Amino acid sequence: MQLSLFRHASRCVRGARAYSSGGEGEVRDVVVIGGGPGGYVAAIKAAQLGMSVTCIEKRGTLGGTCLNVGCIPSKSLLQSSHMYEHMKHYAASRGVICDNPRFDLKAMMKTKEDGVRTLCGGVEQLFAKNKVRYVKGRGRFRSPTEVEVLGEGEVVKEVVRGRNVIIASGSEPTPLKGVEVNERNIVTSTGALSLEKVPRRMVVIGGGVIGLELGSVWSRLGAEVTVVEYAEVICANADLEMSKQFKTILEKQNLRFKMRMAVQRAVSQEDGTVRVELSEVKSERKETVEADVVLVAVGRRPYTTGLGTENIQLKMKDLMIETDEHFRTNVPNVYAIGDVIKGPMLAHKAEEEGIAVVEYLHSGVGHVNYDAIPSVVYTSPELAWVGQTEGQLSAKGIKYKVGKFQLKANSRARTNGLTDGFVKFLADAETDRLLGVHMLGECAGELIAGPVFAMEYGASSEDVARTCHAHPTISEAIKEAAMATCSKPIHQ
Repeated sequence: MQLSLFRHASRCVRGARAYSSGGEGEVRDVVVIGGGPGGYVAAIKAAQLGMSVTCIEKRGTLGGTCLNVGCIPSKSLLQSSHMYEHMKHYAASRGVICDNPRFDLKAMMKTKEDGVRTLCGGVEQLFAKNKVRYVKGRGRFRSPTEVEVLGEGEVVKEVVRGRNVIIASGSEPTPLKGVEVNERNIVTSTGALSLEKVPRRMVVIGGGVIGLELGSVWSRLGAEVTVVEYAEVICANADLEMSKQFKTILEKQNLRFKMRMAVQRAVSQEDGTVRVELSEVKSERKETVEADVVLVAVGRRPYTTGLGTENIQLKMKDLMIETDEHFRTNVPNVYAIGDVIKGPMLAHKAEEEGIAVVEYLHSGVGHVNYDAIPSVVYTSPELAWVGQTEGQLSAKGIKYKVGKFQLKANSRARTNGLTDGFVKFLADAETDRLLGVHMLGECAGELIAGPVFAMEYGASSEDVARTCHAHPTISEAIKEAAMATCSKPIHQ
């Protein structure tokens, strides 16, 4: 089998040389459906390995949800709102006087849009540079090797043929029963990124990453934000101890939380406000709250509708495509990556899978270490983690050690006035190998890269403890937490 894969890879490379023109109608080595982080990375990587590639994207711009209406624009607004909040509330204490700081929402939105436009255009330039053929339209399977490209009115613009097809169609906001989105006063993350004015009251349905980030943006700009969460904790995938302290910090920033509450329905009123009807999960006690804007952020679901999966009998479960460890579906030569398959719906996870599936096609070897994929909530402070939580380890019966270090004891955090949060290490009780690292604090999203690197290469907490960290930096908290975890003395 391995030999046949290498033969197939050789055919792909030879085919790439034969079809270097990239014209319509030829048989391509790889056809990618979706131009998001997974799709465009896969397309570029395949082209760099000598394959002929066509990428089909329906949005009209490359970059997927992440670049257009997700990761990138939200970080722009998070940064702008953070700067305003800092000038308004904290700058004076640092000796920086700025009387009556104000913000210009239109200018913030323009900065966001300029960044999105530049980055999306950059991906298109990379396609051109690497000779990836880019086709605008919605991809739909006609057969396992034929993909129709649909334009306006569902008219078939062309049929793209490929030896291999990679599905990277991404995800969409999960709808909520009883709540009809109009992207004006009942919005998804897309609408929340483009509000024309700051709402006086905002209700965020869902205490996950998207809800907390966008809730933070509008709270900083003056909205009264209430987060309604069905579960007992926010960020349910995070370590429980981190999640609890995270919620306490956000409450100090004036975010309000209604936990263990279910949303029955949200109804727009004649005056433009929204009436949100809630019930307590345990007691079914009823409650009503009113808002100017309601953000529905209860998660995302795979975007597989309209792909023509029924035409090729693709095996799926609850909109999700089933694959093996090499991203192969039940249909020969059809692969799937990113949000349409199992695992966290993260742009960087999709990117890793995009590279891995192409390397598998090229050489028969491709791998993603799912234990070393970080997660980040880009609030202030940030919450970041990699690996397993205490709850997950306990459920598996794994014996582990815990080491912690509070940022209030870190010299750089103290002098910067950014002392909220701590670092937590989890290591195997017998081998000391790192099992999880959790961080709550400023720049946690950047600092988590070090622990991710350590876990990728099987490091122990002692390995990290023995690694020199620059002083004074917040990164020293990582070393201190590692020192608190390992049982051996640091110096022998």
